[in-house]
Amino acid sequence: MTNIVLRMSQLYAPTLKEDPADAEIASHRLLLRAGMIRKTASGVYTFLPLGYRVLSKIEGIVREEMDAIGSQEIMMPALQPAELWHESGRWDDYGPELMRLVDRHDHGFCLGPTHEELITALVRNELRSYKQLPCSLYQIQVKFRDEIRPRFGLLRSREFIMKDAYSFHADQASLQKTYDDMSMAYGNICERCGLEYRPVEADSGQIGGKVTTEFMALAEAGEAELVYCSCGYAANTEAGACLARPTCHEVAALEKISTPGVHTIEELAQFLDIPESSTVKALSGKGEDGVLTVMFVPGDHELNEIKAGRAVPGFELLTDEEMEAAGLHKGSMGPVGLPEGTRVVADVSLQAVPQWVVGANEDGFHLLGARPGADFAVDAWADLCIVKPGDSCPDCGLPLEGARGIEVSQVFQLGDKYSVAMGATFADEDGAERPFVMGCYGVGVSRTLAAVVEQHNDEHGIMWPLSVAPAHVCVIPLTVGDDEVQPAAERVARELAGLGLEVVIDDRDERAGVKFADADLIGWPLQVVLGKRGLAEGNVEVKLRRTGEKKSVPLATFAEMMTFARRNAKKSKAGVGTFDMLFA
Repeated sequence: MTNIVLRMSQLYAPTLKEDPADAEIASHRLLLRAGMIRKTASGVYTFLPLGYRVLSKIEGIVREEMDAIGSQEIMMPALQPAELWHESGRWDDYGPELMRLVDRHDHGFCLGPTHEELITALVRNELRSYKQLPCSLYQIQVKFRDEIRPRFGLLRSREFIMKDAYSFHADQASLQKTYDDMSMAYGNICERCGLEYRPVEADSGQIGGKVTTEFMALAEAGEAELVYCSCGYAANTEAGACLARPTCHEVAALEKISTPGVHTIEELAQFLDIPESSTVKALSGKGEDGVLTVMFVPGDHELNEIKAGRAVPGFELLTDEEMEAAGLHKGSMGPVGLPEGTRVVADVSLQAVPQWVVGANEDGFHLLGARPGADFAVDAWADLCIVKPGDSCPDCGLPLEGARGIEVSQVFQLGDKYSVAMGATFADEDGAERPFVMGCYGVGVSRTLAAVVEQHNDEHGIMWPLSVAPAHVCVIPLTVGDDEVQPAAERVARELAGLGLEVVIDDRDERAGVKFADADLIGWPLQVVLGKRGLAEGNVEVKLRRTGEKKSVPLATFAEMMTFARRNAKKSKAGVGTFDMLFA
């Protein structure tokens, strides 16, 4: 857009005065109000011109960072044959979020939520020798997930734009280098988009692999909870190691007490007048071996079902009906007196608690002073809890702090999960066939756009970082159609565009208040206001959207000052603070 001046009178940017009724968070509300997106269906959105400009800029940043580390751009089809997903074993495992369809020939397909299967099928026929490795390929494409409850606008939608990259290697050392390069690039992407973020330990979920890191944009609206420490440790609460701090309620001897109407940990703690951390919570289920299993965690913590599945493969919680059939009493379970053959698994933190406050396996009764190793046996100890603020940092031991975040990107070390399942091999130096070692790397492009808005907004609208703003400067003539103000505004707009700045002029025949409100709502980083009084004094008024600061600047020196500001913009990753020098 360099040297081109956009005109508000011609822009398709239908702003809204009122908040849409179904918009729950700032990014959803403001992107709709600023005329950047429109809802097409539940979880499906159209990007209007200004929104698409922002999206394109984020894509441009992503491409630059991918190209810089040697990844090559391709484009794969969104429509993927079911047979490839059957090869990997994910057709049935992925679940109802996978959008499936059948063509007129009865062939099964899905709309790709991700492309591990397709990329593996592609390279297995092309990369045949270790001499062709490593190889890294990426694409920016629309993805699909049939979310049960699309919400929060672009943060959880059924159709979204994503950059996904895949790398193929001969060994783990090569994978690690690309993984580190991708992680560095992802940090750069966050910074260049103006995001405050944290890389955190995470769970690989349906993608697979044992090593993965999420890049979280900090935001109260984020659906993910994370913990972090001043030492640098950070993790998603679903994946982080939990070092809980249970406390001990000491009694002289094992005692069975009546607890009528007590069925929850909160009720038990109140009944005994002790902290919830001095109680022990029990949850029952079965593993893939069919063995009845009861897991015990500190009363002030929740069971992490992902960790539970690692401790007991295939672990699934029992329904109320299944508990009753197994002879278990909901709200009164404990390790003493369980049905014969029950497997007992306890959180490792409970090893430090010599006496437990637990259910008595009898409705309306609990035990005080139950001692592991004396009154009952524990078959296995494992990290079972969801980590939370206040737990000990696994790296330094200090209490963890909590925050919420938006997952904007994630890197995975897949290992040979897909290459083995799909027969993707290469010939090594000795001529032996070996499966590729793979990595996978995703950036939620449309989600990143929403995350930027979540972090950069106020009560008036959006405050775009310069790097992703739909335009850098908005020139606002207070009158149009005259022979003084509008010609001056046009001249200023052309001069700014000539400096390489992206410029829009609000040449609409609207009241000044409407123009100012829309300028704040849309979020142009700098507003340049021209009126008869200011021009008579040889000045223009500039407003920094990020801070709201205003200043009269001599028209004679304005271009020179903007030249300096533009030079600074090229040195700044996100462009935040670029125009601050105008107010020094």
